[in-house]
Amino acid sequence: MLHKTNETGWLFLCAGLVFFSCASNQYQRVDELVQDDDYAQSAALIEKDRKSIYRDIDAILYYLDRGMLTHYAADYGTSISLLQDGERAIEAAYTKSITQALGSYLLNDTTIEYGGEDYEDIYINVFNALNYYHQNKLDDALVEIRQMNNKLSFLSTKYGELTTSLQQQALADGANVPPNPDAVTQFSDSALARFLGLLFYRAIGEADDARIDGELLRVAFANAPHVYSYPLPASLAGDEELAIPQGKARLNVIGFSGLSPIKQEQTLRIPLLISYNYIKIALPEMLSRRSVVSRIQVEVKGGPRFELELLEDIDAVAKETFKQKQNLIYLKSVIRATVKGVGAATLDVLARESDDASTGLMLGMLGLGAQIFAEASEQADLRVSRYFPSKALVGGVNLEPGIYDLRINYYTANGGLIASFNKEQVPVLENKLNLVEVVCLR
Repeated sequence: MLHKTNETGWLFLCAGLVFFSCASNQYQRVDELVQDDDYAQSAALIEKDRKSIYRDIDAILYYLDRGMLTHYAADYGTSISLLQDGERAIEAAYTKSITQALGSYLLNDTTIEYGGEDYEDIYINVFNALNYYHQNKLDDALVEIRQMNNKLSFLSTKYGELTTSLQQQALADGANVPPNPDAVTQFSDSALARFLGLLFYRAIGEADDARIDGELLRVAFANAPHVYSYPLPASLAGDEELAIPQGKARLNVIGFSGLSPIKQEQTLRIPLLISYNYIKIALPEMLSRRSVVSRIQVEVKGGPRFELELLEDIDAVAKETFKQKQNLIYLKSVIRATVKGVGAATLDVLARESDDASTGLMLGMLGLGAQIFAEASEQADLRVSRYFPSKALVGGVNLEPGIYDLRINYYTANGGLIASFNKEQVPVLENKLNLVEVVCLR
């Protein structure tokens, strides 16, 4: 039987609060700049304070955080370099985790290298694809989309062998943990990746590949209704993105809003059979960050207005893809806590059964110390990148070819204006990809 609890010693509670406070304060000024849409300054501050914000084992977080902020700041070359460094580091960390899984399962995860989350790994490619698009490198952008699709194909089987190995190790250590059928992700394709693939293929004249990505986009919605729990954007339900009238030019807009989830600690306690003691399990779980953005509207000066529609709930994807890794963390935590807990409980039992008072006292003190250590050393790893968006919304309109001024407005649910962005002198050309990107992470 599992018991979810918030009961820890006051000492550990206070220590945890101090740690959380310090971790939050490290990002406070950066977060304030992000909320002010000042991405260049926030990226510069992360670079300036890198050593105080990130440990050496948190290099991936630095690459992702600064890589995303430099993307929003339109520093596309720097963003490409940082996100590529992050991608390579995630791949190296995953390879290392496979070879070291059983040898390192007793370590507290906060003490080892951060290896990145699956959603971070796949969306690196989306934003590098956009980076390359803004540099007029569509072939490179398509390479990024293909890499993302390959990662998604691998995702459902990625942790199978490692999970089996840890379950075997758990049994060997006396921790009977049954397989969790809900830990397998059902997310295997990204509508956002397919949308960008459709646009990029359309731009280079590969009409058949563009059509296929459009079809696969609709399949992605159908196959993962728990992730895509909202209607397919109207412009993508048919052939509107492919059947552009002769003599017209297509303007596409992609808008990002909100911030991706952070992590919070969930504490579980499992009773030990050999004593009245419990073992503590501290697990990370994804926690959504509330966004004030409810809708995004595009105004074309001298032309139409249109609403962007939700295409990808990145927050939901993050939670869905985290399930497999969370199951691995649970297995490792149970093994680690069982080894610690059984040792403490054994000392406690020996102390009670000892015929010698001094020996019993010594064993009891050792058992208490082991129990306190087990309690204090179990901490969930709450590391995660902070600046991926929460939502991706898209829309488009056919216009006469020309140069346009755009105004893109972000609104609250009750119609209050949150932010307004002017895009001036935007060329909208026939037979070209005219994609405008806008972001508000509030």
